[in-house]
Amino acid sequence: MTDTMSNTHADIVDSLRTSSAVIASLESQADTLAAICDAVVGALQNGNKLLTAGHGGSAAEALHMAEELLGRFKSNRRPLPAVALVADPTLMTCIANDFGFEALFPRQVEGLGQPGDVLVIFTSSGNGDGFLQAVDVARGKGMISVGLIGKDGGPLAGRCDHELIVAHDETARVQEAHTVILHVILEAVERAFT
Repeated sequence: MTDTMSNTHADIVDSLRTSSAVIASLESQADTLAAICDAVVGALQNGNKLLTAGHGGSAAEALHMAEELLGRFKSNRRPLPAVALVADPTLMTCIANDFGFEALFPRQVEGLGQPGDVLVIFTSSGNGDGFLQAVDVARGKGMISVGLIGKDGGPLAGRCDHELIVAHDETARVQEAHTVILHVILEAVERAFT
C-alpha cells in the first residue's frame, strides 16, 4: 500500500468516525427531537402544512423533506401538504431581484403561511439571510417554527419555537446529522398516518 493510499484510507476512516460520533451525539437531544416530531405530526393531523427552507446543501434537505411528505417515505399513505421554499427558481430570482435575497423566505412565509403551519429551517450555521425575518413572520401568523441548526446556532439560536443544534463546526457532518433528523421526523409522520 502506498503512502497516498494509506493517507486516503486514514482520511476516510476519520471522516466515518467523525460522522458516526456526530450522529450518535443526537441521542442526548432525543426529547427535543420528540417535541419536533410531535409539532410536525400535530400540525399535519390538524390539516396544516409544512414550509421548508435552507441555503445550498441545506436547501437540498428542505427539498428532501417536502418531497417525502408529498410523495412517500416508506409506505403508501396519503400525500401530506409541504412546500419547499427553494423549489421554484423563477420565484426565487424574482424575489431576490425585486426585494433582495434576504426577502426570499419571509416573503414566501407571508404569502403561503397560515396559522398552525410549520416552518422548518435547515441551516448548518444559523447565519442565512432572511431566516430571522422568516421566523418573525411565521410567529406573527401564528405558525410554529423549527430550526435544525449547526455549529453554535448563530443568530438563529433561541429564536425558533423548537430548535435542535448539531454542535459541530464541519458543514458536511452537520448536514449528515440533519438528514438523520429529517428521517426520524418522517418516520414519526409515517407512524401517525399509516
